[in-house]
Amino acid sequence: MARPPLASPVPHHVQSVRRFNRFYTRQIGLLEEGLLDSPFSLTEARTLYELARGEHSTAVALCQELGLDAGYLSRILRRFEKQRWIEKKISAEDARQSLLHLTPEGKKIFQPLDARSSAQVRAILGRLSPAAQDDLVCAMQTIQSILAPEAKNNEGRSYRLRPHKPGDMGWVVYRHAVLYSQEYGYDESFEALVAEIVAAFLENFNPPRERCWMAESDGRILGSVFVVEKSKAVAKLRLLLVEPAARGLGIGKHLVAECVRFARQAGYKTMVLWTQSELTAARQIYQGAGFQRASQQPHQSWGRKDLVSETWKLKL
Repeated sequence: MARPPLASPVPHHVQSVRRFNRFYTRQIGLLEEGLLDSPFSLTEARTLYELARGEHSTAVALCQELGLDAGYLSRILRRFEKQRWIEKKISAEDARQSLLHLTPEGKKIFQPLDARSSAQVRAILGRLSPAAQDDLVCAMQTIQSILAPEAKNNEGRSYRLRPHKPGDMGWVVYRHAVLYSQEYGYDESFEALVAEIVAAFLENFNPPRERCWMAESDGRILGSVFVVEKSKAVAKLRLLLVEPAARGLGIGKHLVAECVRFARQAGYKTMVLWTQSELTAARQIYQGAGFQRASQQPHQSWGRKDLVSETWKLKL
């Protein structure tokens, strides 16, 4: 399915974003003269943070990371150097570059600022239930993935695969309905199909032969997949989903590999799946796992008239 052409933002969307910006800056105190009761502006505090976490920072790298004018950053760095919070050393690899480091005094200045920032976030999250905390973090990561889809996750975020538990099936139905509506234009009949699949899974669940895995990080669900029994010899992989904010971490590949491993151990001879030709990322995962496309069929479903379904098979 071709992506629709970009359109000019509607006025109420512009106002909504501006309203959120005003709300959030007030929530985290960005309008205060000194950030977190410190003598630093937001930009100065961010510069300190980047210097603290970067072992080999340069002025050029800081400009790129912070999106600052070189002259503005230079004035900040001169102030830090005058206060003896940073020091410069010539790079051993390139004598034209100066590497920037926090001095022991600079680290002493930064540490309480960093601690107050963490305490502020803990206070905000502490007013929320665990479920609301998960929703908030998910929403923030969704914003980040939409505004900067090319950005890579550099924090080494880990995740785990676990069996399903009460409440997970509702999540599976909800996220399939929302994401496939947003990304492919599927209507409510697709949501009904997913609901039927998960209801049948729960009603007929056969643990030795069937399984659901949920990918999870810090209590937040990142994805899911199912193996169900089609026949004594054939297992079916169903409902692979990875959250947009978690794509690129290898979760989909991991979920499919776990399905294949389980199916082999359960004694199945073949694994099959049914997908759509437009789901290119999922198809690449299936192909990488050894699945081969067995058939395809044009069809009209879920409010769409241009779909092509595909059946893929893997000999176990």
